Amino acid sequence: MLKGKLCSVRHLLTADLNTFIALVNDLPSRGDYFSSHFKSPETLRKEFAQTSFVTEDSELFVIEDQHHHIIGVITHFKSRTPITREIGYRLFDATLAGQGYVSEACQLLVDYLFKTQTYHRLELLMAPENLASVRIAQKCGFQAEGIMRESFFINGHYQSVQLFALLRPEWQATRR
Repeated sequence: MLKGKLCSVRHLLTADLNTFIALVNDLPSRGDYFSSHFKSPETLRKEFAQTSFVTEDSELFVIEDQHHHIIGVITHFKSRTPITREIGYRLFDATLAGQGYVSEACQLLVDYLFKTQTYHRLELLMAPENLASVRIAQKCGFQAEGIMRESFFINGHYQSVQLFALLRPEWQATRR
């Protein structure tokens, strides 16, 4: 478990599974920046039984508040090169936005990945107009690198994404 002042980041437990499935498949909470595609509860249960959502290619964590309520999810997964990981996150309740939960969870995961793995580069991809995610990237030390034009198909249309990256030496420089 990764523990911060506002939240904890931890692996999903069997006891969490029903709550997690309901939260992750709640379409209204996905907003404008997430696909409306979702996996059936049966598929999610099967994947959890087989891997607990932890494989060589990806690792899923839940974000929980100080009262042990699951409020979001954060993952890291295989990217284009072996030295790179992409991080993705989602807050389940829009009323919790702007309170620092996802920024702290992202920083906890960044620190964990650079301390325990050999990755050289971490990436975040987001819609350029998703200002909340842009702020999270900036707070965690990621640098904007450019726009990948119409690279995602979300909610019936192509969407461009902004690429942010943090290199290990940049992260190390902030730790001194």
